[in-house]
Amino acid sequence: MERRDDTTRRRASLEVLRAEASDERQTLIHERLREGEDPWDFMEDLPSVDELVVFMLRADNITENGGAKPNAARHYRVLRQIALDYPPLTPAVWRLLGDANTHRRWDAVVRADAS
Repeated sequence: MERRDDTTRRRASLEVLRAEASDERQTLIHERLREGEDPWDFMEDLPSVDELVVFMLRADNITENGGAKPNAARHYRVLRQIALDYPPLTPAVWRLLGDANTHRRWDAVVRADAS
Protein backbone atom coordinates (compact mmCIF):
# COMPACT_ATOMS: atom_id res chain seq x y z
CA MET A 1 0.00 0.00 0.00
CA GLU A 2 1.50 3.30 -1.10
CA ARG A 3 1.40 6.17 1.35
CA ARG A 4 0.20 9.47 -0.05
CA ASP A 5 2.54 12.38 0.70
CA ASP A 6 0.35 15.44 1.33
CA THR A 7 1.57 18.85 2.43
CA THR A 8 -0.79 18.51 5.38
CA ARG A 9 -2.58 15.42 6.60
CA ARG A 10 -5.99 15.55 8.17
CA ARG A 11 -5.45 14.47 11.74
CA ALA A 12 -8.97 14.99 13.08
CA SER A 13 -12.21 16.70 12.33
CA LEU A 14 -12.30 20.46 12.56
CA GLU A 15 -14.61 20.23 15.56
CA VAL A 16 -12.08 18.11 17.46
CA LEU A 17 -9.22 20.44 16.47
CA ARG A 18 -11.21 23.46 17.61
CA ALA A 19 -12.02 21.76 20.92
CA GLU A 20 -8.31 21.04 21.48
CA ALA A 21 -7.40 24.62 20.59
CA SER A 22 -10.13 26.00 22.84
CA ASP A 23 -8.77 23.95 25.75
CA GLU A 24 -5.27 25.25 25.02
CA ARG A 25 -6.51 28.84 24.87
CA GLN A 26 -8.37 28.44 28.16
CA THR A 27 -5.18 27.08 29.72
CA LEU A 28 -3.23 30.12 28.48
CA ILE A 29 -5.87 32.44 29.91
CA HIS A 30 -5.92 30.60 33.24
CA GLU A 31 -2.11 30.71 33.56
CA ARG A 32 -1.99 34.43 32.86
CA LEU A 33 -4.79 35.14 35.31
CA ARG A 34 -3.00 33.12 38.00
CA GLU A 35 0.09 35.25 37.39
CA GLY A 36 -2.03 38.29 38.24
CA GLU A 37 -2.31 39.74 34.74
CA ASP A 38 -5.32 41.84 33.85
CA PRO A 39 -7.42 40.23 31.08
CA TRP A 40 -7.93 43.66 29.52
CA ASP A 41 -4.18 43.77 28.96
CA PHE A 42 -3.66 40.38 27.33
CA MET A 43 -6.85 39.00 25.76
CA GLU A 44 -6.39 40.69 22.40
CA ASP A 45 -2.79 39.43 22.28
CA LEU A 46 -3.92 35.79 22.38
CA PRO A 47 -4.50 33.92 19.14
CA SER A 48 -8.09 32.99 18.32
CA VAL A 49 -9.21 29.36 18.48
CA ASP A 50 -8.99 29.07 14.69
CA GLU A 51 -5.53 30.66 14.66
CA LEU A 52 -4.42 28.08 17.23
CA VAL A 53 -5.81 25.30 15.03
CA VAL A 54 -3.82 26.64 12.09
CA PHE A 55 -0.68 26.76 14.26
CA MET A 56 -1.27 23.16 15.41
CA LEU A 57 -1.66 21.96 11.83
CA ARG A 58 1.41 23.94 10.78
CA ALA A 59 3.38 22.40 13.66
CA ASP A 60 2.31 18.92 12.52
CA ASN A 61 3.58 19.72 9.05
CA ILE A 62 6.92 20.96 10.40
CA THR A 63 7.27 17.76 12.45
CA GLU A 64 6.50 15.63 9.37
CA ASN A 65 9.20 17.57 7.50
CA GLY A 66 11.87 16.57 10.00
CA GLY A 67 11.47 19.66 12.17
CA ALA A 68 12.98 22.01 9.60
CA LYS A 69 11.71 25.57 9.94
CA PRO A 70 9.94 26.49 6.70
CA ASN A 71 11.14 29.36 4.57
CA ALA A 72 8.64 32.06 3.58
CA ALA A 73 7.53 30.27 0.40
CA ARG A 74 6.96 26.96 2.17
CA HIS A 75 5.20 28.72 5.06
CA TYR A 76 2.81 30.26 2.52
CA ARG A 77 2.22 26.91 0.77
CA VAL A 78 1.58 25.07 4.04
CA LEU A 79 -0.90 27.67 5.29
CA ARG A 80 -2.59 27.80 1.89
CA GLN A 81 -2.94 24.00 1.94
CA ILE A 82 -4.47 24.19 5.42
CA ALA A 83 -7.04 26.64 4.06
CA LEU A 84 -7.80 24.26 1.18
CA ASP A 85 -8.09 21.23 3.50
CA TYR A 86 -10.18 23.09 6.11
CA PRO A 87 -12.17 25.82 4.30
CA PRO A 88 -13.68 27.27 7.52
CA LEU A 89 -10.12 28.13 8.62
CA THR A 90 -9.50 30.27 5.52
CA PRO A 91 -10.12 33.63 7.28
CA ALA A 92 -7.66 32.69 10.05
CA VAL A 93 -5.06 31.55 7.51
CA TRP A 94 -5.29 34.79 5.54
CA ARG A 95 -5.07 36.84 8.75
CA LEU A 96 -1.88 34.97 9.63
CA LEU A 97 -0.48 35.46 6.14
CA GLY A 98 -1.38 39.14 5.95
CA ASP A 99 0.00 42.19 7.64
CA ALA A 100 -2.94 42.49 10.04
CA ASN A 101 -2.48 41.85 13.76
CA THR A 102 1.27 42.41 13.65
CA HIS A 103 1.08 43.84 17.17
CA ARG A 104 0.76 40.29 18.51
CA ARG A 105 4.05 38.96 19.86
CA TRP A 106 3.36 35.44 18.59
CA ASP A 107 2.60 36.64 15.05
CA ALA A 108 5.04 35.27 12.47
CA VAL A 109 5.22 38.69 10.76
CA VAL A 110 6.38 40.34 13.98
CA ARG A 111 8.95 37.64 14.71
CA ALA A 112 10.31 37.78 11.16
CA ASP A 113 10.71 41.56 11.32
CA ALA A 114 12.28 41.47 14.78
CA SER A 115 14.97 38.96 13.74
